[in-house]
Amino acid sequence: MTLEESIKKRIVELAAKNKRLDGRKLEEVREIRIIPNLSNQAEGSCHVKLGKTEVMVGVKLGLGEPYPDTPDSGNLIVNAEVTPLADKEYEPGPPSDKVITMARVVDRGVRESGCIDMKKLVIKKGERVWEVFIDAYVVNDDGNLIDASALGAIVALKKALIPAYDKKEDAIIREGNKTKMTRTKLPLIDKPIAVTIAKIDDYLLVDPTKDEESVSDALLTITLNKANKIVSLQKAGPKGFTVGEVEKVLKTAMRISKDIRAKIR
Repeated sequence: MTLEESIKKRIVELAAKNKRLDGRKLEEVREIRIIPNLSNQAEGSCHVKLGKTEVMVGVKLGLGEPYPDTPDSGNLIVNAEVTPLADKEYEPGPPSDKVITMARVVDRGVRESGCIDMKKLVIKKGERVWEVFIDAYVVNDDGNLIDASALGAIVALKKALIPAYDKKEDAIIREGNKTKMTRTKLPLIDKPIAVTIAKIDDYLLVDPTKDEESVSDALLTITLNKANKIVSLQKAGPKGFTVGEVEKVLKTAMRISKDIRAKIR
């Protein structure tokens, strides 16, 4: 029996008793710790700890031109970075498919929920807008990077302030080596929450650890807005979910997203 097979066997044995390797129940999320405003350079920032998984998220605002198909909206750009410091599976160089997917899921959650009122980021229609950059940096990967990064993005956006803008010079105002900040917050109108659940044999495990992810048959990430409506779905893994399992996953995700949203209120 390989190490992976041994881990999976143990996980399934415990799951039959509604237990997990780290002592949690199947539908229990790891402890969430949120430390906001950790960066002096970012307009908004957050350090999220989801169990042993750690992600730092920063929000920066810049000036840019609107995209041709959205002349009356600001721009949103989401990036993610995971270095070998986070786990031995990562190597220096271009981001892996896993990291690219992480950034895309966070982007979709923010974008499709209408989290930010992008129309209020227009300085001059068709010519000048605010660009919102969300950058997630993984400090330690112990599983479920998407949920941790998505949560960090929302908290960082919530804390972000809009820089002072000189209309005559068409430039952000600087004070020494720092950006001059206004007291105006980003126009947020929603707080989407991502919830990931792993399927291992016939069991569904909320907020999977790295060991659980490594032996999972499938993973499903559901991002819900504050009205508990689905705004994004992301499925991974070689196998699928039954209709009944999807219904159970959705019901569980709705409950968990409500609890997490209350923590960041």
